[in-house]
Amino acid sequence: MKENEITALFERFEAAASEYHGVECWSARELQPLLGYSKWENFVNVINKAKEAAENAENSENASAVLSDHFPEVRKMVSIGSGAEKEMTDILLTRYACYLIAQNGDPKKNEIAFAQNYFAVQTRRAELVMQRLLETERVRARAKLAETEKRLSGVLYERGVDNMGFAAIRSKGDRALFRLDTAGLKRRFGVPDNRPVVDFLPTVSIKAKDFAAAMTAENVQLKSLSGVPAIEREHVDNNLGVRRIMIERGLVPENLPAAEDVKKVERRLTSESNKALKKRK
Repeated sequence: MKENEITALFERFEAAASEYHGVECWSARELQPLLGYSKWENFVNVINKAKEAAENAENSENASAVLSDHFPEVRKMVSIGSGAEKEMTDILLTRYACYLIAQNGDPKKNEIAFAQNYFAVQTRRAELVMQRLLETERVRARAKLAETEKRLSGVLYERGVDNMGFAAIRSKGDRALFRLDTAGLKRRFGVPDNRPVVDFLPTVSIKAKDFAAAMTAENVQLKSLSGVPAIEREHVDNNLGVRRIMIERGLVPENLPAAEDVKKVERRLTSESNKALKKRK
């Protein structure tokens, strides 16, 4: 394809995009000619193949939700001349739906070839944004846990618990939550000996530890607990409670996969942000 053809197609695809309930989408009726299809019936066949691909990518429980999220059908009135209007079925397509349609279209059409690359790039951008959001959430969860444990350490110090006692209490809490001691957790998650286990836990496990620690900090004060034995029992009970909630929701803490070193993730996010700022200058 020539550069001017690519530029023209890019502008047409961008202009055809609209927003529906806060989600960027394309009207199937408007996308049809952009993809080089003259007959609606032929284009519907491609849409149906895309729907099938979307269903196959999900489990049976989510299949119907995927179609309603990415291929919602709508009814709209269109002009048929002389002031008359006719109700017509249309389908609103998300970027993901458009990507699947392009993948199932006629590759000999220049428009399809363009769309395959256009929506692939855009979908990849969305995936990268989602990944960055999830990584940011994990880094923030780790920072929040550090704040909670600092607060807990201060509360315990006032109740006669020193650093060694705090470490023992925290270790017993981890054992209650994960059913493994620190050495076992490090082996389970492949954590280096000189690194804390929490830096390699998934976000939900970091938040679970934070919740248990926050409850301990509150109850130590509310119940006027003091000394290692009493506070240790409280912390163990709180972690056991969090564990029960997780298991009820199908999440077994020790069976969740290890995550990338959160310090490495934090450095990468900071580096990417600094590079983005430099580009804007």
